[in-house]
Amino acid sequence: MSWLEALILGLVQGLTEYLPVSSSGHLAIGSALFGIEGEDNLAFTIAVHVATVCSTLVILWKEIDWIFRGLFKFQMNEETRYVINIIISMIPIGIVGVFFKDYVEDIFGSGLLIVGCMLLLTAVLLTFSYYYKPRQKDKISMKDAFIIGLAQACAVMPGLSRSGSTIATGLLLGDNKAKLAQFSFLMVIPPILGEAVLDGIKMAKGESVMGDIPTLSLVIGFLAAFVAGCLACKWMINIVKKGKLIYFAIYCAIAGLVTIILS
Repeated sequence: MSWLEALILGLVQGLTEYLPVSSSGHLAIGSALFGIEGEDNLAFTIAVHVATVCSTLVILWKEIDWIFRGLFKFQMNEETRYVINIIISMIPIGIVGVFFKDYVEDIFGSGLLIVGCMLLLTAVLLTFSYYYKPRQKDKISMKDAFIIGLAQACAVMPGLSRSGSTIATGLLLGDNKAKLAQFSFLMVIPPILGEAVLDGIKMAKGESVMGDIPTLSLVIGFLAAFVAGCLACKWMINIVKKGKLIYFAIYCAIAGLVTIILS
């Protein structure tokens, strides 16, 4: 992977991690176009996903600080309930990661047809969430957190947008738009960091996931994903508040159809 390819794919990952258009799907399409496969693709995917987690920490630092300040009061306050909701939302993706990790990795190598189909499904979800107008709730309940977590677990499929699935599900449940976007971005931090730790353990045991990708390409991809992620995170929060997800539904529908035709 050249530094230019890393730059382009890093920008794609940073933007599409937060925009409801599927970062995994776009990375799969980009990797296929550049002919990047196997361990090189895996190593790069890990690097850019960690970069987007870092961008979340930067943009939502005030919310994270608020959570930890309240959490360490050791009381059943609003902040503690928020953390409990995040933990509940992690249960489905944790089950998938523990019991179906190899199966999911096989799906990622199954070609672009499934990516195109999942992009179409993303478009359907976004369209439903745009036209369905339930009564809005003030807070995200534990039940809603679990259902949103189920949506996140389903979004391990390449082409099915994680942010699109979680935000659309929350909107269909009637959750507050502004709070939903922040919750959607914060709930993905533990699973991504957990995956990075597991891969780090593999590397420590000599099971390298680096492949032959140059260090410079990894660094450029990481920085590109971080900068693009910071911009996209702030932009997406404003988009969700305004309820303008229909435009992304149109984009996903077009991208899905083109991907299916060209696969």
